[in-house]
Amino acid sequence: MSDSAPGPAAPHDVPIPYIERTRSYYQALGYGAPYEWAHCVEVPFQPLTQPLAVARVALVTTAAPHKPEAGDQGPAAPYNSKAKFYTVYSGDTSLDHDLRISHVAIDRKHTTAEDQASYFPLAALRRAAATGRIGPLAPRFHGAPTNRSQRTTLDVDAPEILARCRQDAVDAAILVANCPVCHQTVALVARLLERSGIATVVMGCAKDIVEHVGVPRLLFSDFPLGNAAGRPKDPQSQPFTLELALKVLETAPAARTTVQSPLPWSSSPDWKLDFQNVARMSPEEIARRRAEFDKQKAVAKTIREEVGVQRSGDKEKAA
Repeated sequence: MSDSAPGPAAPHDVPIPYIERTRSYYQALGYGAPYEWAHCVEVPFQPLTQPLAVARVALVTTAAPHKPEAGDQGPAAPYNSKAKFYTVYSGDTSLDHDLRISHVAIDRKHTTAEDQASYFPLAALRRAAATGRIGPLAPRFHGAPTNRSQRTTLDVDAPEILARCRQDAVDAAILVANCPVCHQTVALVARLLERSGIATVVMGCAKDIVEHVGVPRLLFSDFPLGNAAGRPKDPQSQPFTLELALKVLETAPAARTTVQSPLPWSSSPDWKLDFQNVARMSPEEIARRRAEFDKQKAVAKTIREEVGVQRSGDKEKAA
């Protein structure tokens, strides 16, 4: 037995309070009233109707197909509004795909999005199907737009994903989030799928947002945003993380079941102090971020107009 025991955890070694951080951040940038995150009291719950080994499983992602014409979307790319997508898309699960997350507010200081498997676990799900851990993988995966408009998600995007899952005779769905708003998006989609008879589990890194919305099942990894499917370039953590999600899908006893992965991101929790933390920013840095955010908003508005996507009238200030 060791003579020394681990000391107490650092005060900040807790899940990052993303709702609080984003409110303070955008108010510091000068955007006024904070964004109103979705919050539900009642949470639907659909147990699996058959063993997972024979269930058809779908994958829902907020990652975007790579657009060569849209500028830098590679590892460590800055936020890129040109890479966003505004309507649900689907892809063939039997093929490899080049999906990126440069269009969302991931943690760009502590991760680089260099490993697609850390945010898009299609290859891991294929292996799970090949070994019989799950039944057949649905023929398509689905991309959910990262939409600040909760009404658009509820009225347009979530029903479209549900319709496609029904077309594919899906029994269960795994939904993988990236940025703060991504977590709200997939949580709202999961709720509709669950009410419609499809069991779900959300894989995410923003625990407070998903639990605030209210979902049946959450596999929480205490990692920087953009790594909900495992640590990058870590072939042990990625299948381990997926297996945890599958176990939550199988064994959750009731709605609002959250299981936290035991895997740490690093030996130090100090990375948790940085994301959108205005207490660690100079006035000059805040002004720079405001100017950049205004620029990206203008780009996104132009793209929405070009593709004919209108946002609904719910409060959708900065988030």
